[in-house]
Amino acid sequence: MTWKKLGHVYKPDGSRPWGQAYAANPVAEHISGDRFRIYFSSRNIENRSAIGWVEIDLKNPTKVLAESTTAVLLPGEDAFFDDSGCSIGCIVPVGGQRYLYYMGWHLTQRVPWQNQLGLAISAGPGQPFKRSSRFPVVALNEIDPYTISYPWVLQENGRFRMWYGSNIAWGRVKEDMRHLIKYAESDDGIHWERPDIVAIDFGFSGEYAMSKPCVLKDGNTYKMWFCSRGERYRIRYAESPDGLVWTRVGEQDAIDVSADGWDSDMIEYPCVFDHNGQRFLLYSGNGYGLEGFGIAVWEA
Repeated sequence: MTWKKLGHVYKPDGSRPWGQAYAANPVAEHISGDRFRIYFSSRNIENRSAIGWVEIDLKNPTKVLAESTTAVLLPGEDAFFDDSGCSIGCIVPVGGQRYLYYMGWHLTQRVPWQNQLGLAISAGPGQPFKRSSRFPVVALNEIDPYTISYPWVLQENGRFRMWYGSNIAWGRVKEDMRHLIKYAESDDGIHWERPDIVAIDFGFSGEYAMSKPCVLKDGNTYKMWFCSRGERYRIRYAESPDGLVWTRVGEQDAIDVSADGWDSDMIEYPCVFDHNGQRFLLYSGNGYGLEGFGIAVWEA
């Protein structure tokens, strides 16, 4: 079994003022039949990120059927935690509503940035997302003092379970950033308990910036795809019996760069989802999503 790349799906053409370049952090939402809406993070001329989408049919996934003309979510107000941009983490159905968890960007003076997690809520399918608050739903604290990134949330047995990135140290340069993946729980998806559990620790010398977890449950096994940087971003894979204690499983269930083209230098920001008995992977390519995103399918 391996990932078979199906091709390059989308790169912005520069026509949207809120999303002139980049299509990073792709996240799939089922619409109907084989049609999916793929949300992504894009950037404007000031490098501030916003969230947009395209729609595809999985029978021909590299053909874009529709594209958002307005942003799903724009940067927040000046001086707030997301004033420099918002990057999508995941979308979770909650009753008849949809919860969009996102990472807010706030640029700082002494370190490159601070990130905290926000929540936008849609009243139902086809309804717009609106911020639940101007303030973060998961804020910096003694457990996560520096920066928090890309949440992935599952609902299970009446509880919300979150895997998210947390920086445990800043250094003199960005490559000193010690960013790993932690775990949190909630009764309502809004108020979160953070027991300071490290889900994925550093796996090799020089690894840093672990981020963008995507978790699925197969039978009794939790499976996580995430990305991390050594020299360049690569996608990694781990398994767990309970979602708390994880074992990194080589690279056999991950995916690597191509020999040339849009995803030949780096590959990152995985989103794995199932449809009609098949498993698909969305991922970004070169330049942290500057070249857009593509899709692969799991097959023999």
